[in-house]
Amino acid sequence: MRSRANQTDSSSIKSISSEDVSTQQHYHGNMCCSAEAKNPAFKRGRQLQQMQMIILPFIPILALIAQTSYEMIEIVSYRMEVTEIENQVTMATDLGKVVTRLQQERSDVAFYIYTNGITLRRNLNDTFLETDLALDNMSSWPDISIRTIQPNNGEVTWLNMSEFRETLQAFRANISTEDSTVPDILRWYTTANAALLEHLTNQIKDANKSGVWRFLLSFKNLLRSIESLDISSVYGINYYGRGYLKPDSYIKYVQHDILGRDLLNGSLHFVPSLKTIYRNITLTMKSYGNITQWSKTIQKNLRRVGNVADARSYYESMAYYIDELRKLQRALRSIIRNEVQKVLQSADNMETFGIAILVVVLIVSPIIIILVRNAAATIQLYAINLAHKAKELKREKRKSDSLLFQMLPPTVATQLKQAQTVPAEYYSAVTIFFSDIVGFTEIAAECTPLEVVSFLNAIYRMFDERIECYD
Repeated sequence: MRSRANQTDSSSIKSISSEDVSTQQHYHGNMCCSAEAKNPAFKRGRQLQQMQMIILPFIPILALIAQTSYEMIEIVSYRMEVTEIENQVTMATDLGKVVTRLQQERSDVAFYIYTNGITLRRNLNDTFLETDLALDNMSSWPDISIRTIQPNNGEVTWLNMSEFRETLQAFRANISTEDSTVPDILRWYTTANAALLEHLTNQIKDANKSGVWRFLLSFKNLLRSIESLDISSVYGINYYGRGYLKPDSYIKYVQHDILGRDLLNGSLHFVPSLKTIYRNITLTMKSYGNITQWSKTIQKNLRRVGNVADARSYYESMAYYIDELRKLQRALRSIIRNEVQKVLQSADNMETFGIAILVVVLIVSPIIIILVRNAAATIQLYAINLAHKAKELKREKRKSDSLLFQMLPPTVATQLKQAQTVPAEYYSAVTIFFSDIVGFTEIAAECTPLEVVSFLNAIYRMFDERIECYD
């Protein structure tokens, strides 16, 4: 007889447990040692799988740490570059102040020589003191080599601060209205300023990767513009005082005058905010129109009667104009300092952000590894429990198979396990009759277990009585 209870037993017999797979792997593991390492049922296999689960997430974490460390190195390198740029800007501004003082000293000395010491724009000792103060405030002296010609000592070369100051003091001591000439004064100061400006240009080239390069370039152009305009003013004094410029002097005047204006325009182009300041200078300066007219007159170089008063008036106006340009220069220095501070602040923020990211990665990484390790241990514990359950299920399966083979012939039991249709067969010792009770599920649901057993016993006794009639 086959009831629904037997169907349930049959389906349980047909199921394949995970322990079967484990047993198969264990069997093959006896054939190959590597199978044991792959089987989580063994300790070695669990250790290997735990190591794999830890290493796999550790690879991207390690890559992230390496990337963050590399970016941190780049940020620190950038911070060092910005600090070096700050030093270069400091050197450039200090150097610009020295050049400015030498320009003022050149103008005052040239005017003193031209007027034979009769007229002074201001005391020369005060001018010399301001230059010395600018030299004292230099943070460092650049490695430069300057060759110039002194009236008495011939060619001189100086490389360091002390030698430069000694040569400068010697030159000042030899200044006299009788022995010194305006060309000598121009040659000495112009050569010194040219060397300093050349070094300033190199400083700007070193800082061309930063965001302040255009401000430094504007600063250099403004210095060179003032230098050229200051030189041209000396030739202008000579024109109004003598009434005529020799061809060489005239050519140099035109060159320096045009170059000074072009450099000034270039400086304003690099830093547009300076245009407003310069426009205010030209509007508030009363003698600006006279300077333009005087420049056109000198460019014509028509002979005229020399006039010391005109020369002084021209000199005073040009000196005032150049002083106003130096105010523009000071404003530009302030802009440069602000820009450098912005770059430094940006570098500091990047460095702080990089350190924060690196710290977070270093803190989170071991936490992730620990969590993965705990998860792997939990999974392995679950796998062990599952293996135990599979073993218990297999033992129960063996019991049910043993009971089935005790109750039925092997061929019938095999057909039942394979879910095949079992036909009625004749055996010399026994006859098996398969039947089903219609509505058995509903009957069993409405009756108590004892009533169901009594009902089945009554039916089976009736079957036995009917069969005995034909035995």
